[in-house]
Amino acid sequence: MTALLEVQTLTYRHPDGNQALANVSFLLQEGENLAILGPNGSGKTTLLLHVNGILRGEGLVRVAGLEVTERNLPEIRRQAGLVFQDADQQLFMPTVLEDVMFGPLNLGWSEEEAERRARVVLTRVGVEERLLRRPPHHLSAGEKRRVALAGVLVMEPRLLLLDEPTTSLDPPGQRALLTLLRGLSQPKIIATHDIYFAAALSNRAIFLRNGSLIADGDLHEIVKGFDWNPYS
Repeated sequence: MTALLEVQTLTYRHPDGNQALANVSFLLQEGENLAILGPNGSGKTTLLLHVNGILRGEGLVRVAGLEVTERNLPEIRRQAGLVFQDADQQLFMPTVLEDVMFGPLNLGWSEEEAERRARVVLTRVGVEERLLRRPPHHLSAGEKRRVALAGVLVMEPRLLLLDEPTTSLDPPGQRALLTLLRGLSQPKIIATHDIYFAAALSNRAIFLRNGSLIADGDLHEIVKGFDWNPYS
């Protein structure tokens, strides 16, 4: 069976020469979620940016059978939807509705169909009708997170990439986001320090340190083995 995501010996150096990833390899199967754990600067975000094709290093990354190459980038970015840690990095159109319509319009959908689909997805993620004409920067952190997620889901991706999804969310906001994500069928890769949020979505984790993948297995065993529970 072909893996949904295949990463083989992925290596990347920043322009300043610092190595961010070193020979990272793993597979993700259909229907599987994965948490990425590790210290700040260990390469978690860098890894997600390679899966989505924003960064390009040495080695192989293949999503839904497609190798991440320049030719395949439009389809790769549709198949692997990335929600950034800072939602403000994704929200740039004048209104919430226009922001979620942006991707479909770029794919050549009619404005009518793009709006119809955007409204369906915004309703699905719990964004109220009264917010659709509001500028995204006027929203709360939780509302921005939902709109950013809607902008990804409207493209109907096969894989969701979530970079520190609980950042800036209060506990009710975190619970609401967790409920929403649990209701989505797509496999998810969650880069996070929040082990309770990660464990609520995934049984499996990988642990990165200094750009190297040093553990891959049961999330609870990895948390225990690396003393990664902040309250233990």
